[in-house]
Amino acid sequence: MATIKRSAKGVRRAAKANARANTARKARKKTGGFIDWLMSLLPFTEEQLQKIFLGIIIAAALALAWFIATLAGVPALLQAQVTQMASKAGFEVQHVRVSGLERMNQDRVYERVLGERDRPMPQVDLEAIREDLLQLPWVKDARVSRQLPGTLAIDIVEREPHAVLQKPDHLMLVDVEGNELEPVSRRDIGERLIISGPGAARQVGALDHLLEVAPALRPQVRGAEWVGNRRWNLTFKTGQVLALPQGEDEAGAALVSFARLDGQNRLLGGEVTTFDMRAPPRIYMRIPGRADEVLNSNSDEQESTP
Repeated sequence: MATIKRSAKGVRRAAKANARANTARKARKKTGGFIDWLMSLLPFTEEQLQKIFLGIIIAAALALAWFIATLAGVPALLQAQVTQMASKAGFEVQHVRVSGLERMNQDRVYERVLGERDRPMPQVDLEAIREDLLQLPWVKDARVSRQLPGTLAIDIVEREPHAVLQKPDHLMLVDVEGNELEPVSRRDIGERLIISGPGAARQVGALDHLLEVAPALRPQVRGAEWVGNRRWNLTFKTGQVLALPQGEDEAGAALVSFARLDGQNRLLGGEVTTFDMRAPPRIYMRIPGRADEVLNSNSDEQESTP
């Protein structure tokens, strides 16, 4: 009778396999318990979570499909089709309505948007039209909108003419920020202040602030010359000139002092042609012909002396 001998190694292998299986079962049990614990913390039921995961999968699939379609040029084809349908339905620029104009020529606006006539509404680039209109000197701001089916509405905010800039060969209207608007004739200046001198246009706002410190004198000022890019010479309606010192505070103090002196002594309209206050608190006055009179007087005294 044959005897079968089993190796002890087979028994050990079986024991190790059983141990590994038991460890795996315990691990799965622990993992499952941990996942169940996490699921219990979420404010969703298992059915709701399944719907959420399904929605995420569908959204990802749609995004991937859109990306592929974009690469293939499908959105451009769809846009072209929509544009064609809108044009056939009458949604194209047939009228241009402009509002907000008081001083500037409206033809300048129509010239900028003339190319939009008969263009399908979906193809009208509103921001590009606005940027183009902002290049016009009078336009401070512009709002462009579609009024379906076929009107392009443009609302213009104009700049306000504030002063007149004297250039070597012509006069130019400017706003308070110094932006040049359009040439103007001398008879159309009106009561606007005439400014001159290199860089004067950039100082219009500062000049306004300076004149505000002496409101009684402001209506009497006819012109202002920006001298050496550092100070002002004011010309009054009487033709008299006031030379102010350099510096905003210094010029303001000198102008207030001059206004006080004028109120007490009626300087404007008198014989003095130039008031020099460049070295405050002193004021130097020039009277035409007075120097010649002094010289002649001194000469006569010398001749009469034995």
